[in-house]
Amino acid sequence: MTSDVQPPAVVVMGVSGSGKTTVGRQLAERLGVAFVDADDLHPESNRQKMAGGTPLTDHDRWPWLDAVARTVSACLGSGRGIVVACSALRRSYRDALRAGAGADVVFAHLTGSADLLHARMAARPGHFMPPALLRSQLETLEPLELDEAGMAFPVVEDPASIASGIEDWLASRERIVA
Repeated sequence: MTSDVQPPAVVVMGVSGSGKTTVGRQLAERLGVAFVDADDLHPESNRQKMAGGTPLTDHDRWPWLDAVARTVSACLGSGRGIVVACSALRRSYRDALRAGAGADVVFAHLTGSADLLHARMAARPGHFMPPALLRSQLETLEPLELDEAGMAFPVVEDPASIASGIEDWLASRERIVA
């Protein structure tokens, strides 16, 4: 018997310091699917720009978002699900990811206070994204809208609990759709 259920395509989104990578890895492991950190798809020029304290522009982001969407599409095209850690700060970026992936993509938005996020960023030695850019990201952030397939998850719990909550939300979506 074959299944008509599409493998999941989940973007764990949010500003830097929200725990996208940690939660995303745990979620992918729980779901038994691939994990990709979209930070790894940034060209070196973007990494250097951010490391130097300069926020990215849309001109910088569009090729990167295209690479993320192609990665999701390729994974789904091979019959595997995927979890991607990606900021996806604006609605237009999320729309581009959905369109470029050629599939239903759902978003788990990790949220937290500016103070908490700043403290978490400051505790990550060696990361290319300096805490000084948090304000720019928060100003750019457009929370999920009601018509978007997604849900917000506060980062007040440990990453395993957040991943479990996202997994439960995904399972409830499947029951509703079925």
